Amino acid sequence: MAEAPLPAIRALPSWLLGRAAARGRSLVADALAAEDMKMWHHVVLSAVRDLAPVAQADLGRSVGLDPKDLVGVLNDLQAAGLVVRAPDPKDRRKNAVSLTDDGTRLLTRCEKAAREANDELLAPLSTAERDQFMGLLIRISGTDG
Repeated sequence: MAEAPLPAIRALPSWLLGRAAARGRSLVADALAAEDMKMWHHVVLSAVRDLAPVAQADLGRSVGLDPKDLVGVLNDLQAAGLVVRAPDPKDRRKNAVSLTDDGTRLLTRCEKAAREANDELLAPLSTAERDQFMGLLIRISGTDG
């Protein structure tokens, strides 16, 4: 079914960015699903790898995930044998999260799948256009890259 003609809306950069983001999320979600992984689970696994051992509260803040949602994701990841929670060496009252070897292997496969999905998203662009596009996105996104 064709979308309703909304030329004024469709000319807005915010609308176009939203459409591109939705397509990108869909491509990545499908690629991760092939590895039996959900998007937030992948984000948390990646953050654990980068920050480990990391206190649960610090992990949640680093990825912007509500503490109760983080607990659910960590429970899933721990049940799958992908992360372990142990007393934090810096503060024994807290749990620190680390990847298992299985978690590391799965994360490597998921990162490859996500890169391939992003390559598909950016396939219409040349290498130079991709570099320029990424630079522009970083500038308008309010992130530092």
